Amino acid sequence: MVKKYIVRLSDQERQHLEEIVKRLKGSSQKVRRANILLKANVDGANWNDAKIAEALSCRTRTVENLRKRFVLEGFDSVLNRKKRETPPIAKKLDGKQEAEIIALRLGPAPSGFANWSLRLLAERVVELGIVESISHETLRRTLKRGGMTPRKIQYWVIPPHVDAEFTAAMEDVLDVYAQPYDEICMDEQPVQLTRETRTPIAATKEHPRRVDYEYERAGTACIFMFTEPLSGWRNVTARPHRTKVDWALEMEELLRTRYAKARKVIVVCDNLNTHTRGAFYEAFEPEKARELVKRVEFHYTPKHGSWLNIAENELSSMTRQCLSGRRIESIEMLRKETAAWASASNKKQRGVDWQFTIDNARNKLKSLYPKIKM
Repeated sequence: MVKKYIVRLSDQERQHLEEIVKRLKGSSQKVRRANILLKANVDGANWNDAKIAEALSCRTRTVENLRKRFVLEGFDSVLNRKKRETPPIAKKLDGKQEAEIIALRLGPAPSGFANWSLRLLAERVVELGIVESISHETLRRTLKRGGMTPRKIQYWVIPPHVDAEFTAAMEDVLDVYAQPYDEICMDEQPVQLTRETRTPIAATKEHPRRVDYEYERAGTACIFMFTEPLSGWRNVTARPHRTKVDWALEMEELLRTRYAKARKVIVVCDNLNTHTRGAFYEAFEPEKARELVKRVEFHYTPKHGSWLNIAENELSSMTRQCLSGRRIESIEMLRKETAAWASASNKKQRGVDWQFTIDNARNKLKSLYPKIKM
């Protein structure tokens, strides 16, 4: 193919380019342009565009455009950066205005709105006289530069600033997790049972499984999760209610079966009003209740400290892997599915490698510890 734009350098131009390449004078783009012109010079190397592009790690189109500019615009225009023909657009907002907009965005939304939208924020910024006019796209870029995330609210377990009871209960649980022998962690979770009103359409190669939006409520149930972190064992049961009697019956079954030979069973649970020693006396005769209580050693997680309960992590895993995106229509189906999940998990013996220790707590959560005044 005959080249339309031919690079032919004078001796002075060639020497200038060689000086740039040799001493790396200027930006990396300038050095690369100098190399391209030297290789494309018909009185010199006279390489073709493909060979130049491969050697200098650029596109063939870049070489072609550079030859074209050299012929049409001249040596200086090609070698140096093209000067801007129009002045840059002035910034719409100065630092003070950006700060006011970010402060407004961080504040509560106007009455009648749950959250700020970009268009609502743009209207409010103009109403307050921060700017005369502004588009929602300008606000989006401004907020992005300020590190504002799209999420407006993040729900979090916020502990108290200083709480001796919190730290005492936290260290008690962490001390249990530091022991070489296993304990049993338990937690519970309510579940809404729902049934289909229309038969779902099975998936095909053309479309996924189709489920109707409409559903029928079928009552509620409560899932009880018991897990041994070190051995990787978990047991999941479901009951229609969540009362002291239900909890006591679940505990009694474990003490009678899996822990029949254990003299003392260490239980980590949250401080719910159903997780008490008195629950055994509401479910059994005093003699049996006393025997059960003597065999259980309770360790309660602090209020706003449910993250310390490993059973809560297991409930979260089970919800994602077993219940999420499904409609469970009966407690029998719930028991069957959760039992199958527990059996599959137990076969893998997936244990928990708990890393957070008392020393970590005293270092990272020092704001929760009371300051001793001498």
